[in-house]
Amino acid sequence: MKRKSIISGLIVIAILFAMNLILGKIQIPINEIFNILTGNGSDKTAWQHIVLQSRLPQAITALLAGASLATSGLLLQTLFRNPLAGPSILGISDGANLGVALVMLLLGNSISFSSYTFSGSLAMIMASFTGACVILFLIIFFSGKVSSPVMLLIIGIMIGYLASSAISILNYYSSADRVRAYVMWGMGDFSAVTNERLPFFVICSIAGLFLSVLLIKPLNALLLGEMYAANLGINIKRTRLLILLCTGLLTATATAFCGPVSFIGLAVPHIARLILGTSNHSGLLPLTIIAGACTALVCNIITILPGSDGVLPLNAVTPLIGAPIIIYVIVNRKNIQYFN
Repeated sequence: MKRKSIISGLIVIAILFAMNLILGKIQIPINEIFNILTGNGSDKTAWQHIVLQSRLPQAITALLAGASLATSGLLLQTLFRNPLAGPSILGISDGANLGVALVMLLLGNSISFSSYTFSGSLAMIMASFTGACVILFLIIFFSGKVSSPVMLLIIGIMIGYLASSAISILNYYSSADRVRAYVMWGMGDFSAVTNERLPFFVICSIAGLFLSVLLIKPLNALLLGEMYAANLGINIKRTRLLILLCTGLLTATATAFCGPVSFIGLAVPHIARLILGTSNHSGLLPLTIIAGACTALVCNIITILPGSDGVLPLNAVTPLIGAPIIIYVIVNRKNIQYFN
């Protein structure tokens, strides 16, 4: 079942990835897309630019961001033994939001260091990543002060509230055009990663996903509870630190480049559990990565709306998939075994 699910998932990823390259406002023949991707080029320069500079990086971004957010959700749900935990629950996403709010609402969309000035989307990416990392370091600091995952969860929620409060104050004192620009960023977008920034995004995402795979054994031990995991020789503090680092890296990277994407991290792990019918991370984690990538690619296709002149905000689409899953989980929670 596990092998079949993973192979089927990889096939679905390939199909959805191809659809992301084919579908769009401008209809490009499939043979032309194939020629462009294989380096043979196209007679129409505009088509080549659309495929290589827009659709390809956007599809790669959606694939890795979806996988990263879904993996973050699974790690946090296992760490806190809470099926409703998600990447935003520790305040890391709120830290990224606060970083962007400071740049867009207070600093006029630019950051200056000595004689260097960064503006536009690059400044937002830097601010978002920095904000997320600051909150991550705070969470790691407090993880050494408290032993209970529940207390750490509460601290993360409180830090998120503080960040949200600061954002509300910045919104209140900012001009209408800056507030509108910040709201638009908050709707999420997979198209903000250019080819120049794609290598950094790919490296950070793959590094976080690789670290998550190395944590499969400790994650399975945590399913039995911290006391049992400690008896099995698992270093609880080190494992918690590694989970937080992995989650922080994945969430910070995805949020910095794509905005605060909702529901993928919360809902996708449940989809993987429902498919496999088990909480064993040796199969659950790879399938969660695959399901996250598939979900993000589907959402990206929906936002394009072929045949329409508009582009839907990403966070207007993700709840269409995520909300029904969460409702199902809440209603059937007693019949679903998560941590066994």
